[in-house]
Formats: sequence, structure tokens, C-alpha cells
Amino acid sequence: MKFIRKITYTVTETWLGLGFLLGFFLVLALYLTGFPQFASTETYGSSTEMERFAPEEVALTPPSQGGETKIPQEEPKKTEGPENIEEPKETEEIVPMNPICDFSDWRYDGCEMHGDARAVGHENNSIVYFIPPPSLIQRAEAHEWKIRSQSRKIVGIREVIVKSLNSSSPAAPECTIRKNVPALVFATNGLTFNIWHAFSDVLLPLFTTSRAFDGEVQFLITDYQDWFVRKYNKVFKALTNYEIIDLDNDREVRCYEHIVVGLRGHRELSIDPARAPRNYDTFQFRMFVRDAYSLPLWLDIPYKANDSLDKKPRMMIILRGGSRKFENADEIIAAAEKVGFEVIKSEPGFNEDMNDFAKKVDSCDVLLGAHGAGLTNMIFLRTNAILFQVVPWGNMNWACNIFYNDPAREMRLRVLEYNITAEESTLYEKYGKDSVVINDPEQLEKWGNASVAYWAEQNLKLDISRFTPVLEQAFQLVKE
Repeated sequence: MKFIRKITYTVTETWLGLGFLLGFFLVLALYLTGFPQFASTETYGSSTEMERFAPEEVALTPPSQGGETKIPQEEPKKTEGPENIEEPKETEEIVPMNPICDFSDWRYDGCEMHGDARAVGHENNSIVYFIPPPSLIQRAEAHEWKIRSQSRKIVGIREVIVKSLNSSSPAAPECTIRKNVPALVFATNGLTFNIWHAFSDVLLPLFTTSRAFDGEVQFLITDYQDWFVRKYNKVFKALTNYEIIDLDNDREVRCYEHIVVGLRGHRELSIDPARAPRNYDTFQFRMFVRDAYSLPLWLDIPYKANDSLDKKPRMMIILRGGSRKFENADEIIAAAEKVGFEVIKSEPGFNEDMNDFAKKVDSCDVLLGAHGAGLTNMIFLRTNAILFQVVPWGNMNWACNIFYNDPAREMRLRVLEYNITAEESTLYEKYGKDSVVINDPEQLEKWGNASVAYWAEQNLKLDISRFTPVLEQAFQLVKE
């Protein structure tokens, strides 16, 4: 009897459980079908200042090239704010949100956002909004950062404001254009009128930051310099397949699933492969630039690639117009020609056509010049060509190495130096042989006066008899 009662109890308990479950699902179905307003959830980002379009309310225009969608405008209507987002359950596990901005690098600041990111132009400071996903927004902290969106933390770079919102933040403006490729926000002002800064501060870090996208990235430029974009148009076109946006003067709300703010620069005119996407290096950057300007990639230096019997190695001499110029340029040219070089004089200026100038440099085996921005054109030399740098007076070897010699070696160029004596500097006559400027450059640096004397006041008058053996060394290197 006990066995029968046990079986009866078990069967009864099972049927009661099944009945309870059937009843629960019947009530749930009636609840959801009878009250459709509970069948969907509101997403964060609705605005009382700008209209919100639910997917069923708007027939979006077909995507244009690059998946850009222009969202049509309607009359604004009252919408629910972020405060109406469904509260997460207490038992729901919330994954912490990773920081989106990084200020740890001594050279640059940067932010990167994946998800709902919106770029809004403004004539003073353009803004990038980041809206965390619903699973995080209730417990996220609101943050605001100001980013100098170039690869160098210098005063004068217009800042971009990055705002990470939470459920208590004012709603972000609604999207007017959506793009299904990433966006990169950066500035083109600063010191970019100088070709060295143009490459070291913008173009090389732009390559490092964007090349891995293989052109599938849109550039949003703050403090847009039209001359800069036109001058280096071939570099920009080789890095993006899309329209370049003057963000500060743009009146759209541009929405992306991935936005990067700022350029990643590792060293002076140089890339650290260990920190670069796909381990890009400085040699690859030089080859990329050559390809952008339609220069041959794998030809030997011009002297060896030319089969003409009467050929001569070709040397380009950069003639500076300001400080550190050659006072006896004609004698230097004559000495180079006597050694056996064909010499091309160059005085590159601000309005230099980069397409033509790149081809001129490519045709040379040696690029000679005093330390200065003009040597940046070594980027257009062929592999194994020679950078020949004249080092001015005043303990300037460190600058010559960091800014040019080290990057040149990374670009697989050969490097020659000529260190002038005090007597070959115009500072010798100006200050006298017994002055601290001549006798103790290191002491002058400690006083903080070195930059004026050595960088701004100095010109060079080379001792041709002393300089000629180094010219001969350059000539022999070309022939090796």
C-alpha cells in the first residue's frame, strides 16, 4: 500500500506541475499580444532636440558608395529620454566597460570607440559622442575628454571633445548620415607648413594609424587646411577610398560603429614596428609614399639602373634660404662636379609641386644638405641611395641622428655625415673664438640659449679642401 500511495503522489505532483506551466505560458502569451507597447524596448540616444526615426517609420534611401545612408528629416516629435530605459535586473552580470581614451603615451593622446559613435562638427571644438550599449549604460560613468588629435602634444592643435555618455546624460544628437566603415578624426594644423612636421607629425602617423584599414576608412579632419590636403593629395588618396570631411564646418551628425580620434606617432619620422598594426615599419612607409607618387619600387639607385656609358652619379644639393644655408654654395657644387657628380641644385619652397619634386629626388643617387627640413625629401630616394647630412656647429649630432640619420637607416638608405669645425660656422666671426658659443656649446644649452645661436643665427661656409674627401667617399659608395 505504501508503494501504491507513493506512485499516486508522484503522478499527481507531475500533472500539477505541468498544469501550472501551461497556465503560465497561456497568461504570458495573452499579456504580450494584448499589450503591444511592451513588445519592444527603447534604445538609448533618443532626443527631444532632434527627431528620432524608428526603422518602421522611415524608408531609408539606398546606400551610396561606402554604405553611406542619408537619413531624411521629419517634423520633430516628442520622444522618451534615456531615463525610460529598462532597468537591468539586479542579478544581471554587467561586464565593465574598457577605457576608450588613453593619455599614457608621452607623444600623443588617443581615443577609440566601438559601437554607437557620432561625430558632430563645430567651428570651435568638434565633438565625438560615444553611447555605451544598453547592457552597460545604466552603470557607466559619463566622461568628457579634450584630445589634441595629432601625433604630438603641442599647443596650437585644435582639440576635439570626446563625450562618453550614460543614462543620465543629455541625449546625443540623432544621426543624419550613417557610414558602415570606420572613421578617423585628426587635425592638419600645427607646424605642418614645414615639410618635416608635415611628414613626422601627420602623414607618417596617419599611415601608421589608418593603413591597416586598406582604404576602408573615412577621414574627418579638424582645423582643416585645404592647402595641406591638396599638396599631399596622393598620400590621402592612397589611404582612404572616401570623401575627406572638413569636420569643423560640417553640419551633419555622422554616425559610425568605429571611430578613432588622434594619430599614433611613435618616434621622430619613424615607426616602431612592435607598436604598429601589422608591424608596419619606416621602410614600408617610404615604399608606400613612393607607390603613392608612382615612383618605381624595386629599381636600383639611378646610377646602377642606367646603362648609359657616359652616365654620372647624380647628387641633389638642398640650398636653404634661411638659417644654416651654405655661404659658399657655388664652391661646394664645383667640388662635387670635380669629384664626378652631376649636380642638381634645389631650393624647395612652400609651393613646391610634390609630384614633380618627388620625381627629381627619385632620379638622384645622393641627397646633400645641411641639417634642416629639406632633408625630409629623402623619403623619395631609392633603396641604398645616400643621405649626406652636413652637421652644423653646436653639439647638433643628436638632432641630426634622431630627425634624419636614424629614420634614413630604417628606410634602408645609406648615411654620410660631415661635421663642420667652428671656423666653418658664421658664429665664429660673429661671437669670436673665445666665446661660450664656440668653446662650450653644452654650457650654452644649459643656459637655454643654444637654439637661437645654433639653429637660427648660424650659416655654413665649408672648407672645400676638408670637405672634398667626404665627397669622394660618397662617390665611391654610389659605385659599390
